[in-house]
Amino acid sequence: MPSAAERTRTLVQSTCSAVLIIPGLDGAKPYQLMPDARSVGPDGEVFLAFPADSPAVRAATHAQDDELNAVLEVTDVAPVSVPHRIRGRAWLSGWLTRVPGGAEPGRMTLRLEVGEACVDDLWGADSVEPEDFATAAADPLVEHEAELLQHLHSAHSAEVQSLRGLLGERATGSPESGTAGTVAVPVGLDRFGLRVRFTGVRCFDARFDFPEPVRNVNELRYAMHTLFDAAAG
Repeated sequence: MPSAAERTRTLVQSTCSAVLIIPGLDGAKPYQLMPDARSVGPDGEVFLAFPADSPAVRAATHAQDDELNAVLEVTDVAPVSVPHRIRGRAWLSGWLTRVPGGAEPGRMTLRLEVGEACVDDLWGADSVEPEDFATAAADPLVEHEAELLQHLHSAHSAEVQSLRGLLGERATGSPESGTAGTVAVPVGLDRFGLRVRFTGVRCFDARFDFPEPVRNVNELRYAMHTLFDAAAG
C-alpha cells in the first residue's frame, strides 16, 4: 500500500479542491482562499498561485518577515457518482510567505513551508513528517485517475461488476449481514490496484491488487485485463 507521505503528496499534486486557512481571515469567502494552481518544490514546500488581490496575498504581504501560520486543506472527492463520495482529506500546516517576482500578471505565488501534515483517507488516518513528504513521490496515475475511473464506470461497468466473483463468500453476504451490494462502482485507482465500492442493501469497498505495481497507463491496461480475465474465470 502507498505510504502516508505518498498519499498526501498525491492529493496535493492532484486536481482535488483545496482551501488555504489563515487565522484572522474569518471574513474571507472560501472561494477567495482556493489557489488557482499548486505545486511542490524540491524541498517539499508547496507553491500556491492566487489572484494578486486575494486576501491570502494581502495577509502574506502584510506579514512580511513575521511568521504567518496557515493550513492547506485538500479534499478528495470521487470523480464518479457513488455513496459517501468524499474519499479523503489532507492537511498541511506551516508558514506562508510571498514569493517575489516570477508571477503571471494579476497573479501572485505564495510559498507554504510545511511544518506538519496528516491525511485521513480510504487507507486510514496517519500523520506525515515534513521530510517524508518532501521525498515522497505522487502516484504515477494521479494525472489520469479521474478520467480512467470515469471510463471504467461508463464503458466497462460489466467487467467491473464481474470482479465481485473474486470476493468469494464476501460477495454473497450472510443472513446476519444481508445481501452484498448489487452495483459495482470503481472508486479509486493507484499503481497498486483498483478499489471498487459495492452498493445496494449494504455498502462496502473491496481492493483488487495488481500482480505488481504499475508505472504508467500502458502497464495499467495489462493489469486491468489480468484482473478481468481472472474474474471471467
